Amino acid sequence: MEMEESLKPLSMESRGHKGAAPIKAIKVKTVNRETIIIQLTMLILAVATIYGFLTFDYKDVVIGEAFLKSLDSLKTMLLEPHLQHVGFGEAIYQVFVTMGLGFLTTLFGAVIALFLGLLAARNLSTPFASALIRGVVAFIRAVPTVLWVLIFSVAAGLGSVAAVIGMTFHSVGYLIKAYSEAFEELDKGVIEALRASGANWWQIVFQAVLPSCATYLISWTFLRFEINFSVAVAMGAAAGAGGIGYDMFMASGFYYEMREVGAITYFILAIAILLEMFALRIKRNMKTH
Repeated sequence: MEMEESLKPLSMESRGHKGAAPIKAIKVKTVNRETIIIQLTMLILAVATIYGFLTFDYKDVVIGEAFLKSLDSLKTMLLEPHLQHVGFGEAIYQVFVTMGLGFLTTLFGAVIALFLGLLAARNLSTPFASALIRGVVAFIRAVPTVLWVLIFSVAAGLGSVAAVIGMTFHSVGYLIKAYSEAFEELDKGVIEALRASGANWWQIVFQAVLPSCATYLISWTFLRFEINFSVAVAMGAAAGAGGIGYDMFMASGFYYEMREVGAITYFILAIAILLEMFALRIKRNMKTH
């Protein structure tokens, strides 16, 4: 059901301008199909959430007490950071190990994705090859990175090898989509002009495509590096890949030392801020050149 409200037609005469043509009424739809679907979805989610809270088996957990203890742990973690089982130098070294894992997987993924991205771009490849690569890439991206790591850990075992392979696999899927869409933004007239002048596929790629898309490629690659750094922290705990993530896992799950978790969190936050500042500096330099 749709309800429509219309504004009353206003005329210039009503504003004191005699002889002017009347302004047409503007119809405003207050309720449409999309609005009804969104409201129904939100209502169903709200009902499901309330039902879940009411029927959840809390056993001996007292919600109020658990909430207060969580706040106390959060206060200890953020306001009293202290390294207990890991020294300052060791923590810095483990942060660089995590950054190395993120950089290595990004580098492998970027090299592979650059070539496959060219084949996935509709303006540079055949429709069959483009559709095939896009379909495979969509499947790879649909599976979370941690699941890919666990899948490869069956063959390689839990550790840094499975983490590198799984993170690289997902990075390839992510970057192929980003790169191919950047290549497709290139003006068709440029490619047709080069083809008309007798340029082959490789000459078109190196003379027109890559120079024109270099800014986008660097931006997407660095964004993936930031993502891989965050994933590497999680993989250190989930897959035993080492780095600062493993130390955080030991501090929280083995020693239950919240002050050390807070200190490691600040280390990770500092690196994330530095990476963001570095990314902004690169983007600013690329815009000025």
